[in-house]
This record gives sequence, structure tokens and C-alpha cells, in this order.
Amino acid sequence: MKGRTIVLDHFNGAEAAALMVDGQLDDLLVDAVDAPRPGAIFRAICDRPLKGQGGMMLRLPDGETAFLRQGRGLKPGQPMLVQVTGYATDGKAVPVTDRVLFKSRYAIVTPGKPGVNISRQIADDDERDRLKLVALENYDSDMGLILRSSCEGAEASDIIEDIAAMHDLALAVMDDAESAGPEALTEGDGPHALAWREWTRPAEVVTRDGSFAELGVLDQIDSLGQPRVALDGGSMYVEATRALVAVDVNTGGDTSPAAALKANLSAARLLPRALRLRGFGGQIAVDFAPMSKAHRRQVEQALRAAFRADAVETSLVGWTTMGLFELQRKRERLPFEVS
Repeated sequence: MKGRTIVLDHFNGAEAAALMVDGQLDDLLVDAVDAPRPGAIFRAICDRPLKGQGGMMLRLPDGETAFLRQGRGLKPGQPMLVQVTGYATDGKAVPVTDRVLFKSRYAIVTPGKPGVNISRQIADDDERDRLKLVALENYDSDMGLILRSSCEGAEASDIIEDIAAMHDLALAVMDDAESAGPEALTEGDGPHALAWREWTRPAEVVTRDGSFAELGVLDQIDSLGQPRVALDGGSMYVEATRALVAVDVNTGGDTSPAAALKANLSAARLLPRALRLRGFGGQIAVDFAPMSKAHRRQVEQALRAAFRADAVETSLVGWTTMGLFELQRKRERLPFEVS
């Protein structure tokens, strides 16, 4: 199976989407059953400040709690709009932000941040001018607008339709911000909608029931239950603990400096995919195969290039005194479990 294929099906009874690239599973989205989806918007009620952390605990519907990192100037009992930014770990509150965005395939509407902007990933000046004209002729609002990189080459009518849909949704939600009591105002996009929204490069789309089994997606999902990832010249083990995700890179029997560098560069290239498919986030510590400090720069450059192309926000923190490389990754997905 050559090229890119988007497969929309279900897994363990939940809506799911898989992105296959040349027959290899490259991304996987599985819906959460009992957790608010990232992107969901709530009218929350301020509950109590966390003075030591500068944040605010919030009340959501159905007795759930949320944590807003920046809670200065807020008072208990005050209603406010918040958007879920990721999944909570066991026993912790749902992480939210007060910077609410309305995002679709082509457009992002940004309340409180006026102005029209074009994605910096669109470099062609003529295309930027075309998109700017589309926006200025079809958008008149105090809310800001961002045209995403997927607008490049897209039909103006499709972009205009997306802008109007997101603006109408934003108006409806913002008008409901001051009502009493906590309430879910949007539920966030499920895997099928997310696949349409985020996987915008040309691809064959398969929507048949049972297509996960038919196209080999299930077989590749089974391998995600194992921590081992094969590398060019070695292997790495990617395992989650309660505190962090540990990654161990090995070269096997060849302990030469060349073998270590080869395995480490391969690990750097494959790490984003390994984390993405397993839904791992939070603190990540990588124990690369022993190498000279002179080779660290090459490995770090490979890491930065790999994560630059990854959809999940990841900060590369750097090397520790013990020679580990630390990363901080947004918890946009639940850790994947093979049942």
C-alpha cells in the first residue's frame, strides 16, 4: 500500500482514525470514552485559587474539576470560558486555558485577538496575497482570524465556508459565556473530524467498516503494546512510568562510536512517531547510547528536525549532567492501551 491513506473506523468500540504512509502506521487517533476531549469548551465556575501555584481550580459539569494555570484577578464564583488543552493524569484536574480558539481545517477564529494573519508556513508571496484578499473580502469581525497552512492552493469557496462556520460558532459560544452554572458548550472534535481537520495532505480516504482489519491497521496497533522499537543499527525501548516516559537506546553487540551515533540518529528520527502512536506525553527522558560530547550536537539537530514536523507540541529541554536528554510534551492524547 503506497502513498498516504486515511482510514476511518472504530477500535474497541470507540471512534478511531489511522494515518498510513506507504503501508506503515504513522498516526493513530482513538476517542476517549470518559474524558473531556482536548478542544472542548466549557463555561466553568471559579472555585478556589491555588496561591502557591498562581492558578485557579474550576468547577465543570458533572462534578469534574479543571485547573487554570494563570488565575490572577479571578474570584470564586465567577463564570468564565475555558478550553480543554489535554488529558489529565489519574487523580488530577483537567488542564484548561482561557485563550479559547475555534479551529477548523482552514481557519482559526481567535476571540480577544483581532486582526487577520496568514500561516508563516505559506512562503509564496502571491499565495499569501490571494489568501489575504479572500479574508479581507469575506471577514468583518472584532475577533481575529488565522488562515492555516492548509489554505495553500485551496479553493476560495472552501476557505470562505470554513471561516463562516467558525465565526458563527464563536459568536454562539461567546454569547453564552456569562450564563449561570457550569456547562459544556462544545464537545471538541472526535477522531474522524480531527483527521479531516489536521491530516490535510492529499491522501486516499477509506471509511468502510472493518477497514482497520482489512488494511492491516489492527496488526500494527498490536505492536504498540510492546516497548521495543527497531532502529537502523539497534533498538530503543519506550516505556511510561507514573512520573515520566523513559527511552533507552541500544546498539546491540556493536559498541563502536560509529554504531552508537548511527543508532542515536535513528532514534532521534523515530522518537516522535513512537511517542505519537502510544499517546505518551509529559516529561520524557532519553538515555542515548554512549557517545562523545562532540556527537551530541548532531543528535540534538536530528531531534529538533524530527519534532518540528510533529503535530504535538514538544519542548526540547536539553542535556542533563548525567547525559540524558529531556523533553516536555503536551498531553494531547491518552496513553494507548492494547486490550
